[in-house]
Amino acid sequence: MYVGRIVAVGRTPQGFGAALYRVSSRSFPNRMSVQLKDSIAIVPKPGFETDIQKNPYIAYNCLRFARGLAIVSNGSQTDPVTEKIATGMAPRDALASVMLAMDYEHDSLDTPRITGVVTPDGAQGWLAIVRKDALIVREFALQPGECFYVSTYERNVPGPEQRCGAFVAEDPEAACDYILGGGGVFADFERPISAACAVASADGTFRAAFK
Repeated sequence: MYVGRIVAVGRTPQGFGAALYRVSSRSFPNRMSVQLKDSIAIVPKPGFETDIQKNPYIAYNCLRFARGLAIVSNGSQTDPVTEKIATGMAPRDALASVMLAMDYEHDSLDTPRITGVVTPDGAQGWLAIVRKDALIVREFALQPGECFYVSTYERNVPGPEQRCGAFVAEDPEAACDYILGGGGVFADFERPISAACAVASADGTFRAAFK
């Protein structure tokens, strides 16, 4: 099944927060994750830089941090959500205000925007989506070894139905492998391209990785 981009928030078996993002693409597969100063970004691979002229939505920061929280998303909303949280706004309010203001991506597919936020201890996570027909923001009380996800297509309603109870990743590298298809429900989703994930450590700080 093809579900497009995916964001997930989870809690490791050890009780630490995890934020996961996966690029799956049919139209623009020639993309990769790169480490920038304060973020991980999705960009065209060398030789495909002109793809951004065909669709300006394909390059963006996908993973950032603010006030100890990890933020993941499939578009340029990553930055304003991060900035609002950094000023002290609650995650729910930051997600709702930014997603409403920016709306879905006005490309040929009316691609939804999806965003996730998680605490370092993994006790709380938030998922948000703005589609052409809806704006949904959900908070989750996370248990060790579980994650919740939302995707741009098909699985595009964050809620208890979109739960994976076999989340076993203990570090960001393993989280990348997991969401790219190495574990749980994600193995059933087609056309993985790249992933960027963050997993918190015992000291309460997140460590990031990408593949």
